[in-house]
Amino acid sequence: MDKQQAQLEDIHHIKKMMERSSRYSALSGLSGVLVGFFALLSVAISYAILGISPFKTDSYLSVLSPTGVLDKDLLKILALNFGIVLILSFTTALWLSGKNATKKGQQRWDLSAKRMLFNFMIPMIAGGIYCLILFMQNHIELLIPATILFYGLALLNASKYTVDDIKYLGILLVLLGLLASTFFNQALIFWAIGFGLLHIIYGTSMYFKYEK
Repeated sequence: MDKQQAQLEDIHHIKKMMERSSRYSALSGLSGVLVGFFALLSVAISYAILGISPFKTDSYLSVLSPTGVLDKDLLKILALNFGIVLILSFTTALWLSGKNATKKGQQRWDLSAKRMLFNFMIPMIAGGIYCLILFMQNHIELLIPATILFYGLALLNASKYTVDDIKYLGILLVLLGLLASTFFNQALIFWAIGFGLLHIIYGTSMYFKYEK
């Protein structure tokens, strides 16, 4: 009986080792914190551009389309603001995760990292196309909720190839995306919570859990 139990424990240990080897574990907690701060800064800039306050009931949609006609120039400025943050965040995450992988003696781009990125990009690309469709059909109120929702789905899809913490962040972002789709006048607040506050909390937790 003891021999059988030992064999079962060996099998369980081997299984856990195989799971770890198939998962990318070098994600940087610091990058999550920085991405969160970038997002909060982006939202602050957006409110400044729109000339409204997050602490008042003014809707960003009323500024983008005050007479029922979309102010495309203003929308382009906002899109540029969010686009810069997206590129900066993605670059920061890749750079710091690469450094973390080197520090841990892992390859920067092993098979698990490629699988994670591939599974992350599928919902992100689909979300980008969907946002373009929303823009072409003038459903501006759903653009911000869609970015939250599809980003959450991307994290869920990629979580199979990295640490489990990503899965829980993805679930929370999906829920926020659905809430933002319902209360779309407050979508910028939900965006700040999801991309800003949750990333900071997640990144801090990751740093002390895996890197400290």
